[in-house]
Amino acid sequence: MINKWTFYTSLTVIIAFLSSGFKPIDLDSNLWFLSKKTDGLHYLFPSQKQNNYTDLNVPYTGKFFVGYKEAIAYRESQGKYRQINSIGCMGKYQFGSETLRSIGVHNDDLFLNSPKIQEKAFIALLSKNKWELKDEIEKYDGSVINGILITESGILAAAHLGGVGSVKKYLRTNGKRYFRDTYGTSIRSYIRIFGGYDTSFIVADSNASVN
Repeated sequence: MINKWTFYTSLTVIIAFLSSGFKPIDLDSNLWFLSKKTDGLHYLFPSQKQNNYTDLNVPYTGKFFVGYKEAIAYRESQGKYRQINSIGCMGKYQFGSETLRSIGVHNDDLFLNSPKIQEKAFIALLSKNKWELKDEIEKYDGSVINGILITESGILAAAHLGGVGSVKKYLRTNGKRYFRDTYGTSIRSYIRIFGGYDTSFIVADSNASVN
């Protein structure tokens, strides 16, 4: 009798112990990404306000240069360093061989297999284009053409897509003449999409080179 009582008592204790592990924990009714307001719930993060990320270990790219270059890279190649398109443009930022030669890169295979060189090439081309477009940037930055605010970052992005000459024609004709690439993408769209980023640290340099 005692053995039976001991058995059932032990079994009850074991069941109670195991069951306690499945009891729900009391959680705050507000999830981390929600906050209450009088008009209901709204998302707190992600936010477009940099101040909201001050105490978080989360990168905020906003309109900083890192956001600019990664946005262009995604548009060009989805950020893939070894990407080659149907017309032979290569890498994360889709450089043609002729463009690479202009900034001191003479080995396409080396370029394609080196993320470091590709990142340097992007900066070098921005510097070179900024020099060649310095008059246009000074004259048109802050103006509106075809309903689009013209900014330095937008101008440089458009030059990356269609070349300096195409950007000059677009601006000087007040948007009446504009370039489209093989896939139908216009420099006008690049001016709009990539406008307003901080490219102020890019130094205008006519002799910019990867080396």
